[in-house]
Amino acid sequence: MFEKLIHSSLNNRLMVIVLAALMLVTGAMTLVKMPVDVFPDLNKPTVTLQVEAGGMAPEEVEQLITFPLETSMGGIPGVESIRSVSSVGLSFVYITFDWKTDIYRARQMVGERLSLVREQLPQGVEHVGMGPISSIMGEIMLLALPIDTSKISPMAVREYADFVMRPRLLTLPGVAQVVPIGGEVRQYQVQPDTARMAALGVDLESMADALKASPAIQRRLTPELNSREYLIRNIGRTTRLEDLQRLPGGFPNGLKAISSARWPTYRLHPPSSGVMPG
Repeated sequence: MFEKLIHSSLNNRLMVIVLAALMLVTGAMTLVKMPVDVFPDLNKPTVTLQVEAGGMAPEEVEQLITFPLETSMGGIPGVESIRSVSSVGLSFVYITFDWKTDIYRARQMVGERLSLVREQLPQGVEHVGMGPISSIMGEIMLLALPIDTSKISPMAVREYADFVMRPRLLTLPGVAQVVPIGGEVRQYQVQPDTARMAALGVDLESMADALKASPAIQRRLTPELNSREYLIRNIGRTTRLEDLQRLPGGFPNGLKAISSARWPTYRLHPPSSGVMPG
């Protein structure tokens, strides 16, 4: 067999030379167009689902969130495996497709199924969405912001990282995600005075409703005047502690209004020292 191949090649020298030249040109063109990456992605096309459910234990997250997501994603064409991780208030579902599946097509199919399963998730579940198109090989840099605690607080540094540094880094080409960690997250805590609330007949549900409605912006349109419509807004959004301290918590015994000086139902504290794990 080998001798026949040699004799046929010698008898057809011109054809062998032409085929060798074509292969050489094809290889050179492929080499020029071949993408070069320092950290090549060796993983199959994978779509990551991230769900936040504050206050839920891992068992509740697994039963109420992770299991419905895994069940709904199982029938998507091209899915090879589904893995999940359930922790305190967090659920991660990793959907792996075969090599032939386009990652954008896979994300589209997962998004369609995700819109259907949202109705099955419990109330209070927030930030249900897909992660960026990246892999664990894409983590290339860790940045630190050293501070002098005598001149600047960790809360100010975290706000700078969240609202200044992160948006700028996301505008760089090739950056898929920026995750700030550490520092102190600004938050306002309302600690009810249950003794005074019981004396005034105010329950926790009324206080929660008042706090939820306080930052709302109510708007309505007036009837047309001279062929024009005028927008009237009642801006109630505020970030000052004084405005939150004067917020009514309820109207017991049919009262329609009450002075803020006679309504000491809760205490407000300045921004807390909620330290995020670094």
